[in-house]
Amino acid sequence: MQTSGATSQHHLGRLAVERFAGTVTVRFSDAIVAATERAKILREDGHEPVFYIPFEDIYFDLFEKTNTTSKSALKGTASYWRVHAVGSSADDFMWAYETPDAAARAIARHGAFDPEKARIDVDPLEDKRHTPHVME
Repeated sequence: MQTSGATSQHHLGRLAVERFAGTVTVRFSDAIVAATERAKILREDGHEPVFYIPFEDIYFDLFEKTNTTSKSALKGTASYWRVHAVGSSADDFMWAYETPDAAARAIARHGAFDPEKARIDVDPLEDKRHTPHVME
């Protein structure tokens, strides 16, 4: 197995996973490779928040699993996938913790995408409680 340079720091910080209220769409080139209204956001000390998409909402016919792996002290071992779409490809485009450690069980069977290779569009639901309304 090949280990990527993406191995995270080996400090034990905090990790939180929450549901995202809205739609997340992931594109590669001109192709939509994943879209969901059931995304989760993983927040980990020292890292940017990451959107995780359920496997059922990822178009796996556009992906090929690679031998690349990385280890996280809080999440476990990640596997990586290459994307092929619109005549292009990108290695290590998506990763997933297929059997995550206990702290990250909420992201099992969910994939995340490299924001430097993917276009990730996030459309939050409108919060009607906090949106001003004009009385007629």
